[in-house]
Amino acid sequence: MALVPFPSQSSRDEEPDDLPAQAGGFSPFGEPDPSEPPEGRMTFLEHLDELRKRITHAVGALLAGFIIAFAFINRVFDFVYQRLIATVPGGKLIYTEAPEMFMLWIKIAALTGVLIASPYIMLQVWFFIAPGLYAKEKKLAIPFVLSSSSLFLGGAAFSHYFVFPAAWNFFAGFSNSYVEFLPRVGPVFGMYVKLMLGIGLTFQLPVLIFVLARLGIVTSSFLLRNFKYAVLLIFIFAAVITPDANPVTQIMVAGPMVVLYLFGVAAAWLFGKSKKSDQDEEKL
Repeated sequence: MALVPFPSQSSRDEEPDDLPAQAGGFSPFGEPDPSEPPEGRMTFLEHLDELRKRITHAVGALLAGFIIAFAFINRVFDFVYQRLIATVPGGKLIYTEAPEMFMLWIKIAALTGVLIASPYIMLQVWFFIAPGLYAKEKKLAIPFVLSSSSLFLGGAAFSHYFVFPAAWNFFAGFSNSYVEFLPRVGPVFGMYVKLMLGIGLTFQLPVLIFVLARLGIVTSSFLLRNFKYAVLLIFIFAAVITPDANPVTQIMVAGPMVVLYLFGVAAAWLFGKSKKSDQDEEKL
């Protein structure tokens, strides 16, 4: 029986050191995952640094939007105030605290700054998730920014022209000859902001579904199978963000959300990851 000698220290030293490195780098758990984009591998601290950078850019954009809005604050104030007093008897709101009107100007400028900076903020969101995407997926940057910004601004406009007047008419309709309706400007504008931002964010539903479908988290068939549960959650969310118990207002909020959910299902069906595409990417 032949004996195979163990390699000596000298033989180990003679082994070449310049072996080609694997494309994905060394992993203690075996071969690197070829489906993961190499440029997307970042450490936890790198992710935190990237998040800090994007938040800094977004805050800078909000500040710039606030300054632009404040430069035209008289026109912006007139535009918003006309909507606030549209159904108020006498066409006036009151304030009971000295700084209340000044703070209203600041809040209106801040809200307008959010609307102005929304495309740039969406771009920062894209920059944050882009390192984990493939090269062909990164080409969707412009459609992502345009669609998400348009949906957010469209939701804000829908709230301004339709949802807020409907909710306000409901509350103003309870005044009679015994009581006089004298609403304060602070709570009225607070309800206006809550509806505008809430509906603007809910209009991002197709974009959210698209991203989840591209990541392989949801599929169009899964979304259709759970459509009834989605409708239930949509109506619950609509009841939360609407300030009154008026079913008309809740339907005005929930109805577009159901339509947007179906648009998201269509986007998941058209652009969602399939098993075939995953296998093709692994072969690359």
